[in-house]
Formats: sequence, C-alpha cells, structure tokens
Amino acid sequence: MGKPVLLFACEGVDTDAWAAALRLAAPDVELRLWPDGGDSAEVMFGLAWGNPPGFWRTFPNLRAIFSLGAGVDALLADVTLPDVPIVRMVDPSLADGMVEFVVMRTLHHHRLVHLYEQQQSTATWRPVRPPLTGRRTVGIMGLGELGGRCALALAGLGFQVRGWSRSPRTLEGVETFHGADGLEAFADGCEVLVCVLPLTPSTEGVLNGRLFERLAHGACLIQVGRGAHLVEADLIAALHSGRIAAATLDVFRTEPLPPEHPFWRHPAIRVIPHAAAFTYPETAAVVVAANLRRLLRGEPVADVVDLSAGY
Repeated sequence: MGKPVLLFACEGVDTDAWAAALRLAAPDVELRLWPDGGDSAEVMFGLAWGNPPGFWRTFPNLRAIFSLGAGVDALLADVTLPDVPIVRMVDPSLADGMVEFVVMRTLHHHRLVHLYEQQQSTATWRPVRPPLTGRRTVGIMGLGELGGRCALALAGLGFQVRGWSRSPRTLEGVETFHGADGLEAFADGCEVLVCVLPLTPSTEGVLNGRLFERLAHGACLIQVGRGAHLVEADLIAALHSGRIAAATLDVFRTEPLPPEHPFWRHPAIRVIPHAAAFTYPETAAVVVAANLRRLLRGEPVADVVDLSAGY
C-alpha cells in the first residue's frame, strides 16, 4: 500500500517553500502539487486556499481538508464542500505575528503617535501626555487562539483589558463579556478597540455606528479580523465626528483595496495590506503533519472547525 496522498492546492503563495517544508515535516506522506494532482481518487487530504466552489467535491476519497490560514470563511462559503473535517491553521508563528502587530498598534495609539503624525504635517510642536497604561481601557473582540493571546499580552503590559466572545471565556487579568447581551457593556468607554473575530453571519457588520457610539470619545480602532466586519461608511462618519480618532485597518471587504478607495487618502486611517500576521511554511507544515498523523491513527484532531459556529 502506498503513502497517503496530500494535495497542496493553494493559490497566491510560495509553492516551492511550502513543498519543501511539507516534505520535511511529513516524509511519510506523498505530496502532490495542484494542478498535478494525479488520480483524484487517491487524494486523502487537502491543503486549501483560494479554491473555486466545487473544487474539493471532485475528490471522492477525501478524509480531511486543512486550511492554509486561520480564517475559514472563504472555504466554508463553498456549499458543495464534502462532509469531512475542516481543520483551521493554528500556527505558532502566525499567532506570534498577530500579537506583535496588535501590541505595536495599541502602543502606537496609546502613546498618541497618531496625533504626532498629524502635528508633523503642520510642523506643530506640542507634547501630549498619555494616561498610565493602567488607566487605558483596551477591548479585544474575539478570544480564540489569536485574540486570547493578544488580550493576555496587553494585560501583561498593564492595560485594563476587556474581552468579548460569542460564548463565555475566562482569561487571567482580562474582564470578559459574551454574547449579544454583553456587547454594549463590553464596548462602553473602550479607548482602543481591537477586532480579531472570525467572520460568521452573526459577526458581519459588527463594527458599526451603534457600537462606535459606545466607545470613549476619541477612541482608536485596530481591525485585524475580516473586512466584512466593518461597516465602512460608519467608520468614516465616526472619524468625522471625532468619536474615533484613528484607525488601523489590515483587512477589507475588497482585497487588494482599490486605488480609488477613500481609506487610502484618509489622514486618520492607516492601511495595512493584510499583513498583520503571516503563516510561515516551516512552522505551519509541522502543525499540518501532526494533525494528519492523528487522523491516520484515528485520534482526535486539534482545531477542527465547528460548522454550526462557522469557525
């Protein structure tokens, strides 16, 4: 009997780097690189990213699909997906990168660098004293693998950290809220709001004018979740009113962000090209290989997507 076959079918990534890392991490698996997939009946596992609807339905003996990224909303949008486990990517390097980015931008806003950037454009010399970290309230929307680590890192720096999630969570040093009933209390008076949510029908458009009105006047937004979380017109209105003083946006409804989009030229918005955190082949391949071996041994697999929740 031959080796189990893993099909790498991911667009827009460095296929050579991934192939080298996967072959090193899983020498007991036959790796095939799309479009050279061979006999579709021989494919047991798939590594997915950017596939057209119906793609994975063409492999009759598929046993699991691994997502190349942490988000699975694009994959789950395919209503023809076969009834097999969908495994999210929980890569230590991706989580480390997200923590770095969120901490960096939180400190940027906490230390009022956005004000100094505006002052520099008019050659204005005016030092502004920020509050102590213990008096700065930071809210994290999403307390999964990425958001939870961001919340703990910011709490470790002394910030007053709140967290909001769909279901109850407990994190040391973090005041937690959950569900629709807890959202407004969570947002009340937040000075830095960080979105690390997965995209589901219930979270689409959650960053809206009603939520922004609960924030402290002059709050800052850090959006690293999914583009569809944000009602773009509501952010522009909140910036115009001063409810939000500055925003860091890493994700957008349309990517790449069109050149004519007003976000590019808004003085209070920093556009990041979906680069807050990256999946690195050399670490992620080890995660994929470990979960693949668990499947082959009939053992429980970490990070299987809950289809009812959407993540």
